[in-house]
Amino acid sequence: MGTLSIWHWLVVLLIVVLVFGTKKLRNIGQDLGGAVRGFKEGIKEGDAAAAPPPQVTAQEGMVMEGEAREKAVNGSEKSA
Repeated sequence: MGTLSIWHWLVVLLIVVLVFGTKKLRNIGQDLGGAVRGFKEGIKEGDAAAAPPPQVTAQEGMVMEGEAREKAVNGSEKSA
C-alpha cells in the first residue's frame, strides 16, 4: 500500500468532519488563522525594530529654513 490517493484523503476528511462537526472545525480554523496572523505581525515588528533608520538624502526642490551665509575670499562671513 504505497502512497495514499485522493480518495483516501477524502474518506479521512469525511471522518474528521463527522467526529468533530463543522462548527468546531470552523472555530479551530479561525483560531489557527489568528495565530498565524499574530505571528506574521510579530515578525514584521521584529524586522522593523532591527532595521537601521532610513537615511535622509537631500532632494532637489527641497526648502530648508535658516540663514544663508556667504564666505568671502578673505575668510570673513557676511549674511545674504
